[in-house]
Amino acid sequence: MPKLSELEKQIFAIESRLHFNELALKIFQFQYENNAVYRNYTEKLGKSPSNVLNIDNIPFLPISFFKSHNIRSFDKPAEIIFTSSGTANEGNSKHNIADLCVYEKSFNNGFKHFYGNIEEYIILALLPSYLERGGSSLVYMAQKLMEKTNHPESGFYLDDYDKLNSMLNSLKSSARPKHKKVILLGVSYALLDMAENFNINFPELIIMETGGMKGRRKEMVKEELHKVLCKGFGVKSIHSEYGMTELLSQAYSSGNGVYKCPPWMQIKIRDVNDPFCQLETGKSGGINVIDLANIYSCSFIETQDLGKSHPDGSFEILGRFDNSDVRGCNLMVV
Repeated sequence: MPKLSELEKQIFAIESRLHFNELALKIFQFQYENNAVYRNYTEKLGKSPSNVLNIDNIPFLPISFFKSHNIRSFDKPAEIIFTSSGTANEGNSKHNIADLCVYEKSFNNGFKHFYGNIEEYIILALLPSYLERGGSSLVYMAQKLMEKTNHPESGFYLDDYDKLNSMLNSLKSSARPKHKKVILLGVSYALLDMAENFNINFPELIIMETGGMKGRRKEMVKEELHKVLCKGFGVKSIHSEYGMTELLSQAYSSGNGVYKCPPWMQIKIRDVNDPFCQLETGKSGGINVIDLANIYSCSFIETQDLGKSHPDGSFEILGRFDNSDVRGCNLMVV
């Protein structure tokens, strides 16, 4: 078993599917040995490193465990604890973070993998529900990315739609540096409010939606939501981010609701009637996530999202289990 520092270094240097599979098995062994909750769960399933010899046999921990248990593969105090929005009935997930540097490497490298150099962007964020409650991993990521843009116009807009509208009008004018692209990262319901109340025509703008309606508005079919946003902002497509409190990596969609993962993240689809049976590509089922950046908690998460995967590793979100606590992104039923 390689030293932990060597495992961590390999996460963001994966070059092939074989490399991913080999590293996933090593991280499974590490977490089995160091995460008491995960070890207990895998043992009840009759699984251990001695009989888990390929990636398809690794057990996935139900995401609800982050609400009821302390999921960690380390014994020092957590550097920070991220929390989910939760509900009064369901409670909040808590993600103990051993090393923020790993999270920062994940979202910085993930952004660069899909969008290029962060210095080429201005990032505006419309995330009222996240800013209001605190403890959000999404807000932490957005703040750090804004800092890396090195642009004074990057920033958060709590619920000041008028101010954001003025900023967008300013940035679409000749005042914006020609080499700077603009991303508006927003929770779905807030972006919808903007689209319905302002006449914004900014074809070059990248709209990146996340987080769903958060109970603020009625859920919409994804295609309908994107159609309204495209018309309201004058853009041709809507980008999306798929992430959640319990993960340290994000998948991105550049349109049409098809997401791609960074090299250290994979999606597996399970049978909704048999959570231990994985389905082939093209079939709909529950989404399991392998997030190797989650090395210090649990890298193998059984989510409450529904979707399907494609042969190239991309995937779609089709909805959620009825009893799930809505988090993550694009969880509108289609």
